Amino acid sequence: MSKKLFVGNIDWGTNDEQLQELFSQYGDIEEAVIIKDRFSGRSKGFGFVTFVNDDEADKAVAELHEKDFNGRNLVVNEARPQQSRD
Repeated sequence: MSKKLFVGNIDWGTNDEQLQELFSQYGDIEEAVIIKDRFSGRSKGFGFVTFVNDDEADKAVAELHEKDFNGRNLVVNEARPQQSRD
């Protein structure tokens, strides 16, 4: 079963490929995406990484939370379901 991680405090210059490269050290990645502003196309400073294996995702959280990446300490934890915007 796959597990999605929230990754916050990402440097605005970081791209999807760099994020995937960082997290793929801990296991197989289904997707790594940095969320961008729909109008400007600039990074919003956070993204999501989906691991194929739950244990590998847990290891990535343990290893990368508060780790310096491109000059910023990452915030890494399990993603929560998106809240409805009613």
